[in-house]
Amino acid sequence: MTAPYAALALALLVFPAIASDFFLTQIGGYSLIWGMLALSLMVLAGYGGMVSLAQITVAGVAGYSVAIFGENATGIMGFGWPWGIVVPVAVALAAVASALIGWIAVRTTGIYTIMITLAVATATFYFTQQNAEIFNGFSGLSGLRAPVIWGVSLRDPLPFYYLCLGAAVLSFAAVLYGARSTFGLTLQAIRDNPRRMAAVGYDVTAHKVFAWALAGVIAGVAGVLLVWFNGRISPGTIGVGAAINVLIIAVIGGLRHPIGPFLGAVVVVLMQTFAIDIVGADRFNTLIGLVFLSIVFVSPDGLLGLWARYAPRMQQEPLR
Repeated sequence: MTAPYAALALALLVFPAIASDFFLTQIGGYSLIWGMLALSLMVLAGYGGMVSLAQITVAGVAGYSVAIFGENATGIMGFGWPWGIVVPVAVALAAVASALIGWIAVRTTGIYTIMITLAVATATFYFTQQNAEIFNGFSGLSGLRAPVIWGVSLRDPLPFYYLCLGAAVLSFAAVLYGARSTFGLTLQAIRDNPRRMAAVGYDVTAHKVFAWALAGVIAGVAGVLLVWFNGRISPGTIGVGAAINVLIIAVIGGLRHPIGPFLGAVVVVLMQTFAIDIVGADRFNTLIGLVFLSIVFVSPDGLLGLWARYAPRMQQEPLR
């Protein structure tokens, strides 16, 4: 582990010692969750050249699975399965849903991939909103509680923060390892020249769909944590606005390294928490748009690009 990673890991571990419960959950845990969602997009866009607006939809599949197969307080669905079964099932369904979306999307490129995934996200939003007998319509499903293990509630500030941190670290490490694996290098080669890779015998479609499935696992874990954080899930959780937020976070942080999505998540969550009181809810989206445009205009690689420019001694590792 390099010195910057070691310093960052130490800072994250000792953060609870100096942070209040509010900062642990509303800033720390929430940023890690959105960072994982953006990380799942980074896997597709950075390593595979496939920009998706359906990552929050994939997370929603996991979230609704937790509400339907587990317990909720709405009296609709809620099969009461134990969390040890519900969580793996929810993540698996998210991965399958992501692979299905990818199977459709990989047949296109560029703007058409973005439009297809946006259409999927929009259709899923209206599907959950209009099927009240399953998803309780616009109100959604509430009363979703994080499990209690050995008398410790995972929704308490300190356990929840470390739960999110552990999930984020595992996702981050898995992406780093995967990028250097045979599959990761092949996926990056397909991103750069799919025709040549197909000509030498690689199944381009299969590699891309598998990348979607892997990204779906990360988004699925984030979806489970998100419903435990909110205690509910509704169509608004997986709306188009949320889908665009994932893209904004990933681009602000930078798509050239897995740490970028987490940097972007911290910036956006801090702005959502504090700046909205300064500029007001009506102008907040304008502020986000201005920050987004400013960072992209100055550095197309986001905050990571700025870091590489002004801290040349600590160069980020570029995509291969």
